[in-house]
Amino acid sequence: MEMYSSDIDGAKALVEKYSRLRNEIGKVIVGQDDVIHHTILSIFCQGHVLLVGVPGLAKTLLVNTIGKALGLSFSRIQFTPDLMPSDIVGTEILDESRQFRFIKGPVFANIILADEINRTPPKTQAALLEAMQERNVTVSGKTFRLQEPFFVLATQNPIEQEGTYPLPEAQLDRFMFNLKLDYPSYEEEVAIVQRTTVGKEEAVSAVLTPEEIVYFQQLVRRVPVSDHVYQYAVALSAKTRPHTPSAHEWADRFLSWGAGPRASQYLIIGAKANALLSGKYAPDIEDVKKVAVPILRHRIIRNYTAEAEGVSIEAIINELMK
Repeated sequence: MEMYSSDIDGAKALVEKYSRLRNEIGKVIVGQDDVIHHTILSIFCQGHVLLVGVPGLAKTLLVNTIGKALGLSFSRIQFTPDLMPSDIVGTEILDESRQFRFIKGPVFANIILADEINRTPPKTQAALLEAMQERNVTVSGKTFRLQEPFFVLATQNPIEQEGTYPLPEAQLDRFMFNLKLDYPSYEEEVAIVQRTTVGKEEAVSAVLTPEEIVYFQQLVRRVPVSDHVYQYAVALSAKTRPHTPSAHEWADRFLSWGAGPRASQYLIIGAKANALLSGKYAPDIEDVKKVAVPILRHRIIRNYTAEAEGVSIEAIINELMK
């Protein structure tokens, strides 16, 4: 599927499309630059995102707007304690001619917003995870492919822990990024209130087609990486593993668990995409550092010492990158 005469032309087109994407999204979303950058980045990396933030920070609006700007179909699933796997993947029904027919569930879209994913029991969480990992779903022994591009953005509310089912580590590992949505600054909040209380909605136009997104996903994979960047990414992951030969002293002191090899893979793929979006043709160590915090944040676990001394995950990752 060659859209451009060379990879260099493709890379230049990606930079131009990215800047138009940011403009379209900026019509609706005020601020949140890092979150938008990493969300778009993960789509070009074929990764998924876990968004953590308190209610009312426009998580749904953000995903909806990104979906429109990317020209993709969008499905929102509200996760609740009584949600069943069939409510996500679909179900078989008997039609008039007494034949079983599969009715597709909301997972058959390009972008899935899994709202408050930690509100639903593990069995239902697992139904979404097969789709995320395998890019297909199995119902009554039959396998159905999901359309590409396929991207899951799950949200989690960090404050209300009553009646929640925290995602197990193996499931957290399926998400490329763990992004934190912060409160807007004073100026941003004024702009948000001015925009949202006048009853006028900005129209967002699609900048990309699904075919172009798939092309750019393949282009990211083809970006060359020099050996020292590979070595830096793997060494950074290895530093997080306490009581191993490569462990950093902070890992031994503050971590009970480190990141697995998937972290190293995502650090390299994320660095490739970050380089392309910045107009470079190959990533350097700075590109790895740019994606390291959201990639490692949910893959390492602090121990009691870190919690007692108030040492944050972010502080630990930044120390390991020095």
